[in-house]
Amino acid sequence: MPELKSLHHPILFVTALLTLVISVLTFIHPPALYPDTAFGFQVLRNMRMGGEFNILPRPDQADISKSLHYFLAWWSPGQYLVPYLFIKLFGLNIGKAVAVTVGISSLIGQCGFYHLFKKLGFTPLQAALSIFFIACQQFYVIPYVFYNGGEILIFAFMGWFLLGCTAINKINWQLGAFVLLSGLIGFFCKSAFIWLYGAGLIYLWIKLSDREKIVKWLLNGVAIAVPSILSLVIIYFGYLSKGETPTSGAAGLKPTIEAFAFPIASPLLAGFSVDDLTNGLIFHADKPIFNPQWTIIILMLLAVGSVTLFIGILKKVPHKNYRLLICILYAVAFLFFCSQFLLQADISYEARHFRILGIMIIPGTLYLLGKAPVAAQAAFGIVWLLIAGTTIYFFAKGYHRNAFETAHGSSGVAHLFIDQTTLNYITRLDGQYANARFVFVSPDIALEIKHNNIISLNPIDDDLVIDHDYYDHSGHPGPLYLVLPASYMGTKANALMGAFKDYHNFTIIMPGKSSIIYQAE
Repeated sequence: MPELKSLHHPILFVTALLTLVISVLTFIHPPALYPDTAFGFQVLRNMRMGGEFNILPRPDQADISKSLHYFLAWWSPGQYLVPYLFIKLFGLNIGKAVAVTVGISSLIGQCGFYHLFKKLGFTPLQAALSIFFIACQQFYVIPYVFYNGGEILIFAFMGWFLLGCTAINKINWQLGAFVLLSGLIGFFCKSAFIWLYGAGLIYLWIKLSDREKIVKWLLNGVAIAVPSILSLVIIYFGYLSKGETPTSGAAGLKPTIEAFAFPIASPLLAGFSVDDLTNGLIFHADKPIFNPQWTIIILMLLAVGSVTLFIGILKKVPHKNYRLLICILYAVAFLFFCSQFLLQADISYEARHFRILGIMIIPGTLYLLGKAPVAAQAAFGIVWLLIAGTTIYFFAKGYHRNAFETAHGSSGVAHLFIDQTTLNYITRLDGQYANARFVFVSPDIALEIKHNNIISLNPIDDDLVIDHDYYDHSGHPGPLYLVLPASYMGTKANALMGAFKDYHNFTIIMPGKSSIIYQAE
């Protein structure tokens, strides 16, 4: 790959310009919300109504006239507090505040990773091409279609955090402040930052102690450990210990091929959109593309390909700190996620958990391509175009749906699981009552209810297995409205009506075409 000294400037400009364009478009027509972030905004809804920090009210299943208050430790608070900053500063609704959050975070992340790649030894052109390749992938535009909260925030922060770990060259008070504050800021962005925090600090420790005597290693370790432990203590006692987390409900040891192969295959799954392009190789919201047998075969091939790529980078990329960093990231990611998958923690098999590792593999891959034959470069160019094409299609389709095919209320977000007529109807009902209960199976719709209590339930799977300990509710404080997709008519709707034991004689209302309301006084 010939080095053209000034070519990185137009590449960075085009990348930033394209990001700015889709950011403006998304501000005009904001994205939908993932369920995780919707629950975060339910917390914000409660706080704005006078509730305590980070508390998610839920009905007492024994008597829904009463509420129980849960500290939402499952996800970090940045996903809703950062948009809330823009709500307070500019008077925006949730949707537009989310759009501003995504756009600014994307640009900050671009800048951070560009400077990190240069600091690790790559040329400005290699760093710029890496940033452009990142922006061509589906995971980059997902938050413009579905706001994913911590994913985009950690993208904004991680490049700068790793840049700090790379730039620090001596033990002083600035190092202590950096370690302490970066732990708190990173966790604020996304709770999964903890494993990345550990990997970054191990990298920093080894880098500072290289070629030093054992005493120096120990002293450096203490200097890094003290502020990091303080940061983790604050995180644990100030946040994580107050509620359930994804690791709280680990079901016990269960060895599987996926538990080992998925972390090993993560460089290709996360860094080159493979998991996104296959609609989720293992975890998928829609119908899977491959059957279980083919899934395992493909996963094993991707694991072999990832290891081969990784070894090639270690052998041929001359940048010592870069090699050290990706080795530590890969090793820590494997140890952490493999153990969690084996223990059946509530962590999904999704490449997004490994996204930073995938991003860090990209400049090394482009360096190898620069030394590869022209045929290999051409083949990768074709792959790049295919990835970019699917990304454009994903954004265009999702944006059109959010703008013109979904329902919109005062929150400003796009609602995929209710039609506009039904949404207008329930907001009118919300204005008429003060003691009603609105029940949803999509948590984002609940954000449109301003004056009454909400009950958010998980959707009922197509296998129709009903967990009565979860769904059953007692009590009769006032009118009840079950707001469901029209597809629930029949068995699913009957199960939900039966779950509210003190309500009888439901009447059916269908204001729109794709949603249905079951009402009981």
